[in-house]
Order: sequence, then C-alpha cells, then structure tokens
Amino acid sequence: MQRNNTPMSNNKTIKSALISVFSKDGLEPIVKQLDAQQVTIYSTGGTEKFIKDLGINVIPVEDVTSYPSILGGRVKTLHPKVFGGILNRQNNDSDVAELVDFDIPQIDLVIVDLYPFEKTVASGASHQDIIEKIDIGGISLIRAAAKNYADVVCVSSVDDYAEFLELLTSKNGETSEEDRKQFAAKSFNVSSHYDSAIFNYFNTDHDIAALKISETNGKVLRYGENPHQRGFFFGNFDDLFTKLHGKELSYNNLLDVDAAINLMNEFKGEAPTFAILKHNNACGFAQRDNIHDAYTDALAGDPVSAFGGILIANTEIDKATAEKIHTLFCEVVIAPSFSNDALEILKGKKNRILLILNDIEFSKTTVRTCLNGVLVQDRDHKTDRVSDLNFVTNTQPTSNEIEDLIFASKICKHTKSNTIVLVKNKQLCASGTGQTSRVDALNQAIHKAKSFDFALQGAVMASDAFFPFPDCVEIANKAGISAVIQPGGSIKDQLSIDYCNENNVAMVMTGTRHFKH
Repeated sequence: MQRNNTPMSNNKTIKSALISVFSKDGLEPIVKQLDAQQVTIYSTGGTEKFIKDLGINVIPVEDVTSYPSILGGRVKTLHPKVFGGILNRQNNDSDVAELVDFDIPQIDLVIVDLYPFEKTVASGASHQDIIEKIDIGGISLIRAAAKNYADVVCVSSVDDYAEFLELLTSKNGETSEEDRKQFAAKSFNVSSHYDSAIFNYFNTDHDIAALKISETNGKVLRYGENPHQRGFFFGNFDDLFTKLHGKELSYNNLLDVDAAINLMNEFKGEAPTFAILKHNNACGFAQRDNIHDAYTDALAGDPVSAFGGILIANTEIDKATAEKIHTLFCEVVIAPSFSNDALEILKGKKNRILLILNDIEFSKTTVRTCLNGVLVQDRDHKTDRVSDLNFVTNTQPTSNEIEDLIFASKICKHTKSNTIVLVKNKQLCASGTGQTSRVDALNQAIHKAKSFDFALQGAVMASDAFFPFPDCVEIANKAGISAVIQPGGSIKDQLSIDYCNENNVAMVMTGTRHFKH
C-alpha cells in the first residue's frame, strides 16, 4: 500500500550508513564528517577496525544480523537485515512496517569499494588468488543501494570519495533525488564493468561467442573525424604514454598515433629507425646507424606529406635530430625518450605534442563497428621473417635485398590495402596506398618515388597480397626493381614466376597475406 501524503521534497537526510571498503584511502574525512553529523555507522571486518581506530563509534554488522562473518570472510553482509535496510521503500507503508516487525535498521548511505579484481589479474597472481578477489557482498550492496536510489545514496568506488565528501559537507548530510540518481548511475557503471572484467577473464580463449567491452576512463574530444562530429576516447591513455608537452590530442591524432606505434613495434630493438605517418600510413621511413640520419632519410621519402604528420622513433631523440625536426610543422613526436636538450628544443612549439612511449603489451584482438554490430578479430601478429621465405625464382635475392624485402614487408603490413611498398637500402622510396587495383597502387608508388628523385634501380617491392597476373612484376621490372616479396597463393602464381625467371628478377613468397582495410 502506498502512502497518499501530499507530495513532498525528495530530499533525504543521511542518518545511517553502512561502510564496507577495500581501499581506505580518503575514507577518514568522510567517516569523521558522518560522525560530526551524528550519523549511525555500521561496518564489517577491516573497515570496522579502521573506523574504531579513528576513535569513532561503529556498530558491527554482526550485531545487526546476529550472525558472525563465516567462510573466511566470504559471507558477511549477505543477510535480510542488511538488504532489507537498504532495499525498503520509505514511502511504502508495508515496507516500513516490516522493518519494525523484523527489527531491521534503515540504511540511508552505502559506501563500498570492491576487491581489486583487475589489478589482481594484471599482477600475474595465481588463479586461486584471482578467484578470491571476485567480490560478492560488495557488488550485491552496490546493486541494492543503487536500485533504491530513491531513498539511498550509494558511493561505489574510492574514486568517488572526494565528490561525496564535498556533497556531504556542502549540504550538511542532505541529498536530492538527482544527487542519488547520479551516484546510482556511477554505481551501475562500476558493477557492470566489474562483471565484464570477470567474464573476460574466464573467456580468455573466446570459447563463448560474446563480446564484453567496458572502459571506465572516458574523455570528450574537441570533435570527431570532422568538426561537425562529436568524438570521445575511452581508454587509459596514460598507461601507454607519458605526455611531456603540447595540446590535447584530437580524434585524428589518436588514430595516427595508434598506427604509428603499431608500425614501429615491428622494429623494436633494431637499429635506429624513424617513421613519419600521415592518415595512418607511413609517408617516410628509414633505418640508419644513428637517429639523425634515420630521420633525415625518412623525411626525404616525402617531405611534402610530412607537413602536419606524426613522427616516431624507436630510440632516444637527440639534440641534432630535434633541431632538424623543429624546422618541420608536425602534430606529434613519439619516442622512448628525449635528451634534455632535444626536449627543450621541441617544446619551442607550444602545440606540438611530445609523447614518451611506455613499454606496453598490445591488445590481442581488434574491434570495429560494422553494420548494426561489431567485427572482432585476432590482431595480425604475424611478422614475415627470413625463415618464412620461399625462394620461388631462379634468380635468388642477395643478402642486402633480403634485408630490404623483410623491411618492406613490415611497412606493407601496416599500410592501407591495396598497397605496394618500394624500399631501397632500408629507406622507404614510396608506397601506393588504399587503391582499388594493385596495378594502380604500384603505378602510384613508382610515380611518387620518381617525383622525389629516387632511383629505383636495385629497389625491392612488397605487396600485401598475391599477384593474380604478371602485370605488376612486369611494371616493377621495367622501373628497375630487382626483387619482390609477396604472399603467393594465386592459382596463377606461375605466370609471375615465369616472368621473373625470364627477366632475372628475384621473387620470394611468404604464404601470409597482410590485408589492412
């Protein structure tokens, strides 16, 4: 039966609180403020001890339930006298009467901080330790209190302690329904994320065809791909990078940075290597004995496209390199480190973004929207190596050509399909990117290389997919290219092999296609 009282304010004053948290950081001022406002506090275990040690009166939950904590602490708050106090509807006469009949205390505030399940998984803990960090009582308290936001405030994470303390002090313990609803939304965000993390741990091998993606770190971007589109980034950017300088990264910056670090990861631990990217594709790339020469030759690959590009190095950027970079307008510069002198030089442009790439582990899957759903696939973790090469022509590539072929293949893997990549002496001469025809991609690459005065005699060619006809190897040969790397797999592979044999072109096949759409 509902009460038929005249509509009243939905504001509620906190008179009782249940506190059961893992992290005590920031809890002390909340507890002291509650005590100052004469709020009755209930608690359990370590939280109860923490409050007692502050000299503040606290009622053990066991005194309410008349039942001890059991099973090594696995069951403490799971009791009708606890959940009845949280879930009762204060405008419902029957609920209020049952509280009286069963001697159940009303609970106006629930503060919970869950066991750190994700941190435990990330720490490399044993399976049993991970299982023990699956919170049961806490997650149940959160769901109950958030469901009954009409009467109860739910603070569900240590991250919300400061915001709640401000509310508590500014309103002297009074909350509006809007306040409680906002905290309820935060609570369901916490609980849904927690459950997703647990499911993903159990479904590591994707035996269950279900997708649970939950990111609690969200950021509003200036706009999306274009100014008329809204844009957001969900993820912990600071886990990947240390930002040293510059403006906020845009939607397009983030896409380019993602492409840059995935490409450079192919060259981790190798000789000094520098890449310049534009619209997710490398427009300049070179590997040399020092990072200054690597940058100089990467820039020479396409100094026009480099304007406004993303720059990335696989080793520290020094003063000499920074001085040269400083003459170019570029959006972002990424490196494992910067010398002090280099950093001061590059900070000379206030908007230039400088990032240190942390040692990271890349996701094992990629996800993208498609139609009314999403596509998920394994990341392309295959990198072509010398041991993968099948030497299919009479003419064999030289040792230098083999190095260039592998170098070109790595770049090709991270270039938009259809693509052809031309390399000479570990320098990107040009690439044809995102073409509907492989012949068009090759012609684009040759034209571009010649426009920047690259001599293609002795260069090598990499293709992301097989040649169904010999036209590409013929065009490449006439341009001076001496060696080719491609996956093979066409029913007409022999046509390309025959042309190469007739014209002394070396060709190797890897057996692995690297489409990138």
